[in-house]
Amino acid sequence: MRLINRHPGAMAAFVLGLIPFALLIMVYAMASQERLAENPNDKLLPGIEQMTAAIDRMAFQEDRRSGDYLMWVDTLASLERLGLGVGVAALLALLVGILNGVLPIVRASLAPLVSAASMVPPLAILPILFIVFGLGELSKVMLIVIGTAPIMMRDVAQRVRELPQEQFIKIQTLGANSWQMVIRMVLPQILPRLIDAVRLSLGPAWLFLIAAEAIASTEGLGYRIFLVRRYLAMDVILPYVIWITLLAIVIDQCLRFTNRRLFPWYNAGGH
Repeated sequence: MRLINRHPGAMAAFVLGLIPFALLIMVYAMASQERLAENPNDKLLPGIEQMTAAIDRMAFQEDRRSGDYLMWVDTLASLERLGLGVGVAALLALLVGILNGVLPIVRASLAPLVSAASMVPPLAILPILFIVFGLGELSKVMLIVIGTAPIMMRDVAQRVRELPQEQFIKIQTLGANSWQMVIRMVLPQILPRLIDAVRLSLGPAWLFLIAAEAIASTEGLGYRIFLVRRYLAMDVILPYVIWITLLAIVIDQCLRFTNRRLFPWYNAGGH
């Protein structure tokens, strides 16, 4: 049998997926052990014990100044900003995307603006957001919205335009007006595609969140990483990066599970 036709089973695929992670951990452990053997005070590649101690200090011991468990406070602050930003962006994408996809008049008016907005580097306008909205929560949320909404708008509009024209003809033949067409035909088919668009936007959303927190914030995962970098505290930075990655994976899988449960017909089609 040709190699291209061999497909691993579920257990084999799981094991094969773990191998690269195991190799990375082994390489890091060896490099860390070698550097610490030469210099026990080395901060560049902290050992497992050092990172475990840092996690215990940040997550399970009260901070002497504030009395808070810093890692959980940072996590809650970041997730609130991320959830609000992505949620607002998704609602805007659903509204504008459907209008652009269904109504040619609206598409002629809004599509060029959405296309232009999607080309603007969000981080380039971060100083403008701080000037306009201040250094509070609104500017951070707005950066996520501006950074993710235009891309999702274009994706949703494209998905609407890809719906079979026969469906539009049939529902109009049955006497449906534009509002009924959107609510009864377009919206149910677009919602699972919107969830997919949100999943794809999570990576950029985390990037914009961390960038905003690093510049102007008093709490948050990005804020903490950039705060301790001045002390070369890699024993804190690396666990925070791993924690952010785990949070992103969990959120992505929750959205995937929600999509599969709410729209089984969509996933049955191989999406």
